[in-house]
Parts: sequence; C-alpha cells; structure tokens
Amino acid sequence: MKKIILLWCAAAALFAVGCRSSVGYEIRDGVLVFDEPQRAPGQASVLGLAADPIPVVRVGFIGLGMRGPSAVERFAYLDGVEIVALCDLYPERVEASQQILARHGLPAAAEYSGEEGWRELCRRDDIDLVYVCTPWQQHVPMAVYAMEQGRHVAVEVPAAASLAECWQLVDTAERTRRHCMMLENCVYDFFELTTLNMAQQGLFGEILEAEGSYIHNLEPYWDYYQGNWRLDFNREHRGDVYATHGLGPVCQLLDIHRGDRMTRLVAMDTPSVNGAKLAREKMGAETFANGDHTLTLVQTARGKVIHLQHNVYTPRPYDRMYALTGTEGYACKYPIEGYAFRPAQLAAAEVPDHENLNEHAFVPDEVREALMARYAHPIARDIAEKAREVGGHGGMDFIMDYRLIYCLRNGLPLDQDVYDAAEWSCIGALTAASLERNSMPVAVPDFTRGAWNEVQGYRHAMAE
Repeated sequence: MKKIILLWCAAAALFAVGCRSSVGYEIRDGVLVFDEPQRAPGQASVLGLAADPIPVVRVGFIGLGMRGPSAVERFAYLDGVEIVALCDLYPERVEASQQILARHGLPAAAEYSGEEGWRELCRRDDIDLVYVCTPWQQHVPMAVYAMEQGRHVAVEVPAAASLAECWQLVDTAERTRRHCMMLENCVYDFFELTTLNMAQQGLFGEILEAEGSYIHNLEPYWDYYQGNWRLDFNREHRGDVYATHGLGPVCQLLDIHRGDRMTRLVAMDTPSVNGAKLAREKMGAETFANGDHTLTLVQTARGKVIHLQHNVYTPRPYDRMYALTGTEGYACKYPIEGYAFRPAQLAAAEVPDHENLNEHAFVPDEVREALMARYAHPIARDIAEKAREVGGHGGMDFIMDYRLIYCLRNGLPLDQDVYDAAEWSCIGALTAASLERNSMPVAVPDFTRGAWNEVQGYRHAMAE
C-alpha cells in the first residue's frame, strides 16, 4: 500500500515539475519577473463568479486520510447537502467514512478506491462539488480534472505547488466557469472574522502593515503523513511552502485583488538543522532544502507591507502571528489576543471605562470582550453556537464548510475564489526563487490579469 501512494505522489510530483519548467522569467531592474501567460481566446475572468443556485449540493470526497474524515463528519451536520461518493486509495478508509454517515443516519455513499478511483468519482453526473483532501502534490491534477468534468471544486491548502500549477487552476476555472475554492480555514476563526469586521468598520483607520505565519512544530505529527509525503516535499522545496494560514486573513484585511494586489516579495531563511536531522533519521536523506525558519516581506501596489513566517521544526508555541498595524489602532492574536486604539476611535457607548483607555497598551479584558461582542462578524454571529458544537479547529472548519455550501445553494460568489487560491499558494514558489538568488526581489504575478482593481473592498456575499 505504501508503494501505491508513493507512486501516486510521484506521478503528481512529475506533473508539477513539468509545469514549473514551463514558466519563463526575466530580471527587470533587479527584480525577478516570471512570465504571465495571456488569457486564451474565449476564456473570461471569473472574478465575482456566481453559478446557478444548487438547492441541494451533491458532494464527493477524495482523500480520507488525515483531513477527509473530519470533513465528512462536518458535512453530516449541514443542511442542503447530499454526500454522494467517497474515495481514497485504500478501501478500508472509505469504509471508515461510511461509518460516519451511518452514525448520522445518512444513506451510504458510492465507494471508490485505488489509483484511478478519483477519476471515476469526478465523472459522475450526480455530483456538484468535489472536495479534495489529498497530499499537496495531487491537488492540481484532481482539481483540474474535476472542473473539466463540470464540477465545482474545494481543495485543501495549499491549492498548488508551483506557478504553472497556479496558472493552470486559474485557466481551468476561467475556461469551465466552475468554482475552485481553496479550503483556507483560518479566515473563519472567530478573532480573524471579528477583526476583519472591525477593520471594515474603520476602527483601525488605514491598515499599513499586517503579519501572518505558520509556526507549528510538527515533530509529533510527521509519522501520520502517509509515505512521509510532507517531510519529503519539504526536503525538496525551499521557501515558505505553507503560507496560506497566515496569508489568507491578511489578504482579506488588505483587499487583495479587490482594490490592491501583492507586487513583490523578498525572502530569507535559516540553515536547515532540525529539518535535516529529521530527514536523516526518517528517510536517510543527505540534503534538506527547507530552512528551519523562513521569513518573507511582501509589498502591495498601494504600499502596504505583509510579513510572513514559516517554521514547522523547532520547539515554539503554535503561532499564526496574526496582527495588523493601522493608523488608528492595532490588533494581535498571538501570544495573547489584544487590541489597542486611540481612545477617540471607540464610542463611549461601546466599551466600559471609555475615558481611561490608552493607545500605548492593549485595552483591558472587559473592553476587548465588549468590542468582540459588538463587532462579532454577522457570519460568526449566525452560526457560532453550532460551529463550536460541531468543531473543527474550534469551529472555524465548520464555518468554512457552511459558507461554501451557503454560497453554492444561493448562487453567490464564494468567499475565496480561484485567484485567491493562486495568489495565496504561489508564495511557496516565489520565496524559493528569491532564496535561490540570494534574496532577490521577486514580482508577484497578477493572476487576475489586470482586474485586481475592479472590485473595491473585500466582502462576504449574502443572500437578499
């Protein structure tokens, strides 16, 4: 069985390598600039794409190892959903997820397994949405094939592993007019949603800088990745290979491709010490590309700055480093949740002890709690109790799935589109390019092909 999944990953990896080699570049004024392919004739932007409403969304799941079963569990709690098919390389995993449906009193789903089972699932004409929870190397081949069969796609993070793969997702979504949403759950965490609502209400003034990261020592978890695929990916790839958890919430705050866009980045990394040691012990590897700690600075068209970090190797508390600096206030989630404002930013009716606030320190706990209650995001307010009950990283996974199905059922643009998937995923390839050239600045491609300023301001679509 291990051999099968390694072959599956190897095939996908060869696909990715082939795609990477097809993206050319040049150096302009000291900046590495990758080619941006022209849109093919007959292909059109899917910015703001709203497909026909689907009253009952019929879903097929591919990948029932680490993330898939919990997704099946969450979907069992959603209204307007029918779980039609389940697929994994291993039939015993499919059977285990069938038991989830049985526990919820739901009909058994069609079963697919083996190396080609996922293709059979995608070809079914009674599936609206294909939900992909496989290793990263398989995301693009599966997402592209599903869209080509007329299915909407939700794909785990990162959606793509190379620039060419990012462009392939964009081009396929534009050509097929199908949704392709990356399953970035951290944009739905309660603090992030509340802070986004505060920002959209103007509490922080103009946001100048924002931070995000994925700092999570994976030492207890490496053995759970079938065939060691994740450590092997990191062994081969330098750069911030897992940027989206930190970057997604920041991009929504900064209206990325909704009035602003990332234009260039610079990356630096440390030597690989713990990563290389792990690879020697677990794989007998003599080299390891991924630095133990990677730092990236990104600039936007409007002059804003994003600071990203990646570290999955060293002993540190879990940290997504979510923070923003505005002209009138500051927010920070780690290591403790806190807000700081100019006192004039807050109305006396909103918070207790309004006169004694000080912009040089976090507001007191009772003020923070009052603000979070006052500015709770409407989406979280509507579904928070059920989300916490169902769970999934404290409920944010359930909110993500709820919003995906809500938008499909109501024929609305999704909260995250294929351009988000490409923009947030391309950081891995771009940081690697910067690091391999002594931290040279690298231009961030415009996956919208000039449409990044047509929509002003990020907003969640709501049914009237």
